[in-house]
Amino acid sequence: MNDSGPKRKVRPAIVHDGAAPGHAPHGGLAALTIGAIGVVYGDIGTSPLYAIDQIFLGPAGVAPTPDHVLGAISLAIWTIILIVAVKYAILVLAAENDGEGGVFALYGLLHRYKKQGTQLMLWSLMLGAGLLLGDGMITPAISVLSAVEGLDVATPAFAASVIPITVTLLTGLFAIQFKGASRIGVVFGPILLVWFVVIAALGAVAIAREPAILMAFNPAYGAAFLLQAGFREAILILSVLILVVTGGEAMYADLGHFGARPIRIGWFTVVFPALLLNYLGQGAYLLGGAEIAGGKLFYSLAPAPLLLPLVVLATMATIVASQALISGAFSLVSQAIGLGLLPRLDILHTHRHHAGQIYIPIVNWGLYLGCIGLVIGFGSSSALAAAYGLAVAGVMLITSFAMFAIARRYWQWGVALTTLVWVPLTALNGAFLIASSVKFLEGGFVPLSVGVAAFLTMATWRWGRKATFAAYAARSTMTMAELVRLHRAGTSFIERNALIMAPNPLRHPTDRAPALVGLLLERYGVLPRNLILVEVTHPKVPYVHDNRYHITVFARDRERGSVIGVELRFGFMEEPNVERYLESMARHREIDLPPHPSQWIVHVSHENLLPARHMNPLRRLRFRLFLLLRRLSRPAYYAYHLGNEVQLSAEIMPVKVR
Repeated sequence: MNDSGPKRKVRPAIVHDGAAPGHAPHGGLAALTIGAIGVVYGDIGTSPLYAIDQIFLGPAGVAPTPDHVLGAISLAIWTIILIVAVKYAILVLAAENDGEGGVFALYGLLHRYKKQGTQLMLWSLMLGAGLLLGDGMITPAISVLSAVEGLDVATPAFAASVIPITVTLLTGLFAIQFKGASRIGVVFGPILLVWFVVIAALGAVAIAREPAILMAFNPAYGAAFLLQAGFREAILILSVLILVVTGGEAMYADLGHFGARPIRIGWFTVVFPALLLNYLGQGAYLLGGAEIAGGKLFYSLAPAPLLLPLVVLATMATIVASQALISGAFSLVSQAIGLGLLPRLDILHTHRHHAGQIYIPIVNWGLYLGCIGLVIGFGSSSALAAAYGLAVAGVMLITSFAMFAIARRYWQWGVALTTLVWVPLTALNGAFLIASSVKFLEGGFVPLSVGVAAFLTMATWRWGRKATFAAYAARSTMTMAELVRLHRAGTSFIERNALIMAPNPLRHPTDRAPALVGLLLERYGVLPRNLILVEVTHPKVPYVHDNRYHITVFARDRERGSVIGVELRFGFMEEPNVERYLESMARHREIDLPPHPSQWIVHVSHENLLPARHMNPLRRLRFRLFLLLRRLSRPAYYAYHLGNEVQLSAEIMPVKVR
């Protein structure tokens, strides 16, 4: 017979078969740098296809006089320097969360301070994640469309084929996602490396013809350009200028895949110089006064014999950029699921050895329908540019606000230094967001609508899960001490090894036993001989390195069996393979289960959710949305890998949500 109090064991995050958690980019520095160039910089690297066009040939409609050209290119250069080179490459990349980056890494960093005034910031980061999904819908559409439009520059005979070709390319891209990106991923880096060399060379040749464009490095030209333009024109210029930095946020989002050093090396040695040279080259071409072929400034830099090869290369580069955005959307949704912000959707792993390579069917085809709708609905990259930028500006502003808290709480910056650095950067991002909002009716509503819909979905799922857990826990009236007494007093038992999923940690005699235990006792009149109560928690961290599981032995006797509580912890970047850890514990006799899962019986409850009688109409609407989301969600035991080999016993339990 055990002692009067429960015995506790805490174990590190190690499975005895040798599998251990943790994360570090794999490969040498050169390989990681080339990989980062291919994955991280596809979006911002293809911005020269359309960004400057929008200032002189798009809605801003600026006349290409020498002063205007120098001013516009100066603004583009310094926007890239301040937002991408300084803010992201130097500062934001330092805000890593156990090696991971992105809005949910920031969410995890700030979540531990939610009781200290960061709750609003957490909600903002959820909105930022939604805006990124909207951005992931627009980027493939505008990138591939702008590349294929080069065919129209080569010969007007292709004009009618631009939309069909773009739709065909996007259809093929989304159709092969289920195969995974690993096979084609090895060529991402080399393709983008060639792309950056080519656009740098095109720019350098144009600069050599008009070296006066180098005066654009003087920020005074940019400031004078904005001041002389007038308020309305300045807003229009800023609304399209954001296009030169779209994709810059990917540096932080992909931090976990490559690490900060390869991302910085790739930026400062390859991408940054290539972008500067090409934008300067486009400005030089305008200074020269030559005709802009087909209204496409970028393609005007290429000699006629190289135009078709350049179109092919641009199309390949935009497909690579689109693939990176699609994979990024899968990763973003997967992280949201791990944080408990989205339903447990079907996730297919496309690579046996790389857990991060995944495919989510509903996300894939949702993005596809959105992309195709945008291409057909807007009809050109120039028109589609109106829908672009608002989401990016929003995400960048939210990131800047979050960095105030990161700088103060994690970097221990003083108020003066934090203010000196982040107030100007936040003001700059705020100016871009305000300017981009003028394009709301022209297309900016698209990413914002997607972002708001995703935010409401996350907020509803988060609320519904908490309400369900609270209602389920309220049904329990038996403490663990009472359960142990009943188990000790029993003269007969169900001869089975029963696993029961618990909604809360069980460590103390006063903790409430799962309501399902009482239901089984009422039904059978006796308890299982060996009762293992398993609770899975998800701390807001990417990976759990220590204290993976916690075992509390409430009762253990060779003849009478045992009552044992197990708490398992998984980060939001980890696969919560509960079965594997329980199997390891059983094999090492830490819990009383047979070593093979086929001999287990897992008891789970299906909550039949009922609204409270006096629920107000708005809350009732939210409740119905949560019920809809529950239909899309896989049961928790499948997400925890408990539905493959084990025997399942499901009990339907009515639960009233208030």
